[in-house]
Amino acid sequence: MSKTLIVIAGPTAIGKTALSIQLAQHFNTGIISADSRQCYREMNIGTAKPNREELANAQHYFIDTHSISEEVNAGSYEKLALGYAKEIFSGNDIAIAVGGTGLYIKALCEGIDEMPDVNPEIERSINEQFKEKGLAWLQQKLHDEDPLFFEHAEKNNPHRLLRALVFKLSMGKSITLFKTGIKKERPFNILKIGLELPRTTLYERINLRVMQMMKEGLLEEVKSLLPFKDLKSLQTVGYTELFDFLQGNTTLEKAVGLIQQHTRNYAKRQMTWFKKDRDIHWFLPNDYSGILAYLEKHIGN
Repeated sequence: MSKTLIVIAGPTAIGKTALSIQLAQHFNTGIISADSRQCYREMNIGTAKPNREELANAQHYFIDTHSISEEVNAGSYEKLALGYAKEIFSGNDIAIAVGGTGLYIKALCEGIDEMPDVNPEIERSINEQFKEKGLAWLQQKLHDEDPLFFEHAEKNNPHRLLRALVFKLSMGKSITLFKTGIKKERPFNILKIGLELPRTTLYERINLRVMQMMKEGLLEEVKSLLPFKDLKSLQTVGYTELFDFLQGNTTLEKAVGLIQQHTRNYAKRQMTWFKKDRDIHWFLPNDYSGILAYLEKHIGN
């Protein structure tokens, strides 16, 4: 039987973790996380990391593997994830990858182009200016510096805009010119499952999840990380808003509302990314029998 990687993708709070564990137990296999924040040991509640019981129910990879001070990107993830897949496939015909970081899923399934390192001083300066001047400034700056990239960019995705701007200012060339679009061959088959819900239902789940995170101690977690707030790993939803509160820039109520809003915005961007992938087959998160029937039909084909 040929080796098959099952990929479970979808927006935050949709139920990917629960499904991945069900499938891992069914196929008696391991799970590779494709989440860019769950690898950090110090970030637990705000990343919706699988809890202790969930981690005990299946072998997980790329969870708690790094410290927030370590640099992890799609390039390093590609190498790590392929290593994890090789380890799983050494004893099993099926492996599972699950997460909402589209670029990491792309890196594992197709590979990504190797990029030269950017100038850290430029990166620091641009990040500071963005914090001070906001998204509208970033959009205009990138429009002026790299219209080639900006024309097709996700204009409300600050992470990708920052990366492109820093790259252009460091290299003097658009990041677009370094993208080959060539997919790497993988020594395994890939089946992609996408989870979706009506937008209003998903947004309700996101709002409830944020409140649950607050009950579980997210504020205390963020407070313990305040000395490290400028690390790139902590420039993420759920942490930046509470850093603002802890520094006296806003109220707790407003910070929590912004976490909910920014998480909903992130979920929308995730769906935009995943809907472009025509290899993804979409299901409701509770349609376990339908998902399993689809997988059983196509595994080994």
